[in-house]
Amino acid sequence: MDKVADLGRGIGEYIKQQRNTAEISLRQLARLAGVSNPYLSQIERGLRKPSAEILQQIAKGLRISAEALYVQAGILDRPAGGPVADAVRADRDLTERQKQVLLDVYESFRRENAARADSANPGETQPEVEPRSDDDFAEDR
Repeated sequence: MDKVADLGRGIGEYIKQQRNTAEISLRQLARLAGVSNPYLSQIERGLRKPSAEILQQIAKGLRISAEALYVQAGILDRPAGGPVADAVRADRDLTERQKQVLLDVYESFRRENAARADSANPGETQPEVEPRSDDDFAEDR
């Protein structure tokens, strides 16, 4: 099977998984996304590869980031950031603007800490900053 068919199947499975997680029927998502029920069914089964515009409509219907669908479809590269950034992007209770603000603040803290570590130990390579657990924050109080 060729790579395009594999991408179509992967995005279809991902959309179906997101739809099931959101407890939305195929008909409901088709209506919310403004696409036909048979077309959405074909996408989920990997028979059709949706355009970026259709992915954006589906993302709105699922209330998830269009970027997440673009990554799954192979349109965009997976964004950097690790588990914290992935969790922020996956949070369905935040708007896209709120997610972006949180990611911007998070990345600014990471850059600041990396710059501080570089200036404290010039010439040494620093390990990646490990995320802190809730227990670590309790010690700061």
